[in-house]
Amino acid sequence: MMDVEIRRDTYLSKLISKRHNGLIKVVTGVRRCGKSYLLFELFREYLRNEQVPDDHIIEMAFDAYENKKYRDADVFFPYLSERLNDRDQYYVLLDEVQLLGDFESILNSLVRRKNVDVYVTGSNAKFLSKDIITEFRGRGDEVHMYPLTFAEFMSVYGGEKADGWRDYVLYGGLPLVLSFATPDQKGDFLKSLFEETYLSDIIGRNNIRNKAELEELLNILSSAIGSLTNPSKLSATFKSVKGKTISKTTIKRYIDYLEDAFLIDSAIRYDIKGKKYIDTPSKYYFTDLGIRNAMLNFRQVEETHAMENIIFNELKVRGYNVDVGVVVMNETDQTGKKVRKQLEIDFVCNKGSKRYYIQSAFAMPDEKKMRQEQRSLTSTGDGFKKIIITKDAIAPLYNESGVLVLSVYDFLLNPNSMEL
Repeated sequence: MMDVEIRRDTYLSKLISKRHNGLIKVVTGVRRCGKSYLLFELFREYLRNEQVPDDHIIEMAFDAYENKKYRDADVFFPYLSERLNDRDQYYVLLDEVQLLGDFESILNSLVRRKNVDVYVTGSNAKFLSKDIITEFRGRGDEVHMYPLTFAEFMSVYGGEKADGWRDYVLYGGLPLVLSFATPDQKGDFLKSLFEETYLSDIIGRNNIRNKAELEELLNILSSAIGSLTNPSKLSATFKSVKGKTISKTTIKRYIDYLEDAFLIDSAIRYDIKGKKYIDTPSKYYFTDLGIRNAMLNFRQVEETHAMENIIFNELKVRGYNVDVGVVVMNETDQTGKKVRKQLEIDFVCNKGSKRYYIQSAFAMPDEKKMRQEQRSLTSTGDGFKKIIITKDAIAPLYNESGVLVLSVYDFLLNPNSMEL
């Protein structure tokens, strides 16, 4: 295994900007995406450089076996209180805090102390991000972390970007994957991580009795990246493909568990002209493609769908709300009959007052394909920026319809690519 130092400056600067704001800083994200490294290595290094003494940085990793006894609140709180023994500024860094019994009370108690700044990590939305308001009575401030972006990945890859892209599409962006040298080692690591960490975590936390059902659902979702679906459709797929009956209520519950563990994320449909959300169906994407591919034993790795998934994740990392766009068109067919058509835009991205429409088009060999891809974009009836991302555009350019066409490399490697 190689030791790789990866700077996660996006997240580090967010933590630094939130220092002493009177809130508990909660770093959430899928397991093994680098939360502990951010807190215990990068942030601690920053504090030391700021001349914070070591005995005023208090750390506890609750998932480490040697700290098992501290998961008991009655053991941990006296231990902590003893170390907070003067009026100088303290930094308390707690990893996988949901393993600490009655953690809400302890965090609420800590945040009341004027000289204590609290930072915690957790790998499950149920414990942290979704219930953050009730759990910490409005005292939580979330920093959501993702596996490595392609730009972060390439910053330590040490090879050509085409080779890096191939590895990234196949093995994803979990930082530990970069520690392994051979494809077999990477594949074995991801398979065991899926089985022993993600799957067992979700099953254990939610008391799931039918492991096979959950695995089947994951397989179906893995095979349908970027396809519109919902629990009813998935239930029908189980019946026709697997010959099994599983209710849409159970499927909905399983999907919630997968989203709570940050393994998958969803994009719901938005009617652009009608300015309203359409509840169902939705699209599901995987937070890490390596885990998705490991689930399928590295079969069905289609670059087209992988690229769409990678673009979705990149947009989320950049802080956009991402929906699937629907453009309703009223047209007349060859017989003169009026027909209603729905055109789709892969991603409608919103941040504040900014909006972008993005189409993921793996290949655009000719003008016909270009027209096909941009038809929905040019039918929105508004002036927001429109972008087509393709695998091999030569250089970013605006076509005669005013649509920006750029390669996936230009999009991912330039943080300002949407402003070109």
